[in-house]
Amino acid sequence: MKPRVTFSLNNNGELEIWLNELGRDLLVEELRKLSKQNDHFHLQPEGFVDNVPTQGRAYREGDQVFEWGKVLFRPDEWDRKYFPHVLEPPSNSGG
Repeated sequence: MKPRVTFSLNNNGELEIWLNELGRDLLVEELRKLSKQNDHFHLQPEGFVDNVPTQGRAYREGDQVFEWGKVLFRPDEWDRKYFPHVLEPPSNSGG
């Protein structure tokens, strides 16, 4: 078998990641390789080089599948410098 990774939004707007064993192992391997020197990897349909291959077939009717994406490693020191707003506590304004 080959790795199978499917990213989709369900009817409730929740992100779901569907994986077989090889897909799980590949995704975890790529996540573990992230560092300041290797700060991202791509999620792309099969056939592209240096990526986690994604599947375009939804598991359920009505799900919205994402075949393209990018995972970015963001150390706190980088976010403090470039995107400090993401480190602020959430507001209690309700919305």
